[in-house]
Amino acid sequence: MRAVVLDGRGSIEIRELPDPEPGPDEVVIAPAAVGICGTDLHLANGDYPTGRFPVVPGHEFAGTVVSVGLGVERFTAGDRVCVDPNVSCGVCEQCRAGATNLCPELMPIGVTIDGACAELVRVPTKVVYQLPEGLDFATGALIEPLACVLHAASRIRPLKGLRVLVYGAGSIGLLAVAYARAQGPQSIGVIEPSAVRRAAAVEFGADAVHAPGERPPGHDVDLVIEASGHPSAVSDALERLAKRGTLLQMGVVSPESSIELFPYDLFDRELSLVGSQSLATAYPDAVAAVLDLPRLSEGMVTHTFGLEDYAAALEAARSDGARKVHILPQR
Repeated sequence: MRAVVLDGRGSIEIRELPDPEPGPDEVVIAPAAVGICGTDLHLANGDYPTGRFPVVPGHEFAGTVVSVGLGVERFTAGDRVCVDPNVSCGVCEQCRAGATNLCPELMPIGVTIDGACAELVRVPTKVVYQLPEGLDFATGALIEPLACVLHAASRIRPLKGLRVLVYGAGSIGLLAVAYARAQGPQSIGVIEPSAVRRAAAVEFGADAVHAPGERPPGHDVDLVIEASGHPSAVSDALERLAKRGTLLQMGVVSPESSIELFPYDLFDRELSLVGSQSLATAYPDAVAAVLDLPRLSEGMVTHTFGLEDYAAALEAARSDGARKVHILPQR
């Protein structure tokens, strides 16, 4: 099979690899649509701390089952499926507490084990879900980032009546805006350098959009959703929080980056700093919730590429005009 292979030092290769064979309680899937996100950009650069190389990337995906292993009864060849990429141990303290994303033995597909930017991918059945009837593969590949937003929402108080500000209008930021709008906030603002993405944020439900530096200063935000991954955005966000405001950090910031923090601010304004990594146990909820977002892929997916154009896909994902970039491995 053809597959994209990253070496963790910036190299991208298209290789011919052996076709995977399903083991017990595993299935082999032909991915139809695979999303690129900030994690993949960090992996390609070699600065994602948990990446193991060489690796086939691709953790946001949906496709068709082509073969099943011994003991598999829930799926048969031809089933249309989507996949939670986080393969956890299921027995450790974190897993028992529902924090499967923090499992010390976590093996994320496309990060530490080979993922879906290939003509075939092998995965354990415990992370595979039937794609809802009538849902297209492109939308199926958006279930993973939607699950990240649902997990993030579970980490904070309800959004109803809050003044919300989102940093970054990439795919996670746009999904966060759409989710927040449905919860009845007082207002939703977005800070985003790209004029194209600012326009997209309005489409997804933002009340006001600003380029960096344009929004007037002031402690007037109850909740900041940081989805850009830029340290300067995190610093700016802290300056905007009202008393008892919350910073929800979703963006993947380089592990080498740092910001200046004034502990007195935490004390004086009673601020809350909340991290949200990946999706924990939110994937099945996202499978159901995506049905309430009709035509999601039409509004979200702006670029598609074949496997051989993975490098170009990464560049598109970094560009101002991209909302969500998809790889189509069967193209």
